[in-house]
Amino acid sequence: MSDCLFCKIVAGEIPSSKVYEDEKVLAFHDIDKKAPVHVLIIPKKHVDSLATLEASDFDTVAHIMGVVQKLASEFGLEDGFRLVANTGKDGGQTVNHLHFHLLGGRSLGWPPG
Repeated sequence: MSDCLFCKIVAGEIPSSKVYEDEKVLAFHDIDKKAPVHVLIIPKKHVDSLATLEASDFDTVAHIMGVVQKLASEFGLEDGFRLVANTGKDGGQTVNHLHFHLLGGRSLGWPPG
């Protein structure tokens, strides 16, 4: 999608601070950091949100969960982390491209904040 911010990052049109990349996934530091570790993990293929996933996308989401484990280990998040996927306007999604926030590096408590 030519007007999608994350698609432009995947295409290299907008720079990002990459921490991981493979054929299916890109992960980079969030510019609006909410925790000492705040990484966005996105599929390279455009998918609007969790609500619009198709069966053909399920393997990519499963792959992303493996990337989450790898990054959590690399960033030393052995004491825990939070994984968030805001979905839709009411869910707080501000970029209409499926993405997961990996947050950690401090006690995050509950409720989120």
